[in-house]
Amino acid sequence: MNPPNPVTAAAREFAEAYAPEDRILHVARSLAHEVGVAPIQPGAGAALRLLAAAGGAKAVVEIGTGTGVSGLWLLSGMRPDGILTTIDVEAEHQRMARRIFAEAGYQASRTRIITGRALDVLPRLADGMYDLLFIDGDRDEYGSCVGSALRLLRPGGVLAINGMLAGGKVADPAARDPETVVLRELVKALRDAEEWLPALLPVGDGLLAAVKR
Repeated sequence: MNPPNPVTAAAREFAEAYAPEDRILHVARSLAHEVGVAPIQPGAGAALRLLAAAGGAKAVVEIGTGTGVSGLWLLSGMRPDGILTTIDVEAEHQRMARRIFAEAGYQASRTRIITGRALDVLPRLADGMYDLLFIDGDRDEYGSCVGSALRLLRPGGVLAINGMLAGGKVADPAARDPETVVLRELVKALRDAEEWLPALLPVGDGLLAAVKR
């Protein structure tokens, strides 16, 4: 029996491009690069859309609006009457995202755009009322945001966290910089927590998805 072949760079590139992005997504991605924001990669965006659609998500929280790339992916998987609550500290980026959502055909009532720190906004959101929570903000705040997710999500709700492979550093024990250590400890904590049923997906820069039990 031949040993299994590792996933090649070409295969990963093919998988990332499997779900094509439309013109509006390309515009949002270009805006992100212009303002220095790292948007979610297409493979991880497609996974977000899948998670939202599979769970029939109606109420979603996004931490890290950026210029609207991940928001577009989420909205495209949510129910037609769903509302995306998206949080970011950069009002100018959110202004761009608001325009992007409108250009994509989403009514203003489909999004609730809140400017502020996630740790200040999340305590104001209602317990157990959300179907999906996506985190793509300040890495130092990931642990606290996960704690809030446990309160905000309904049973069966989905937590998704972007960037959890950190360019491969999380899997490298020699990488001991503070941000990598935080992510590595969070990966382990979610794997071991009784409250979550997790999977670490090798899409984009790593999407950690977990279902609240």
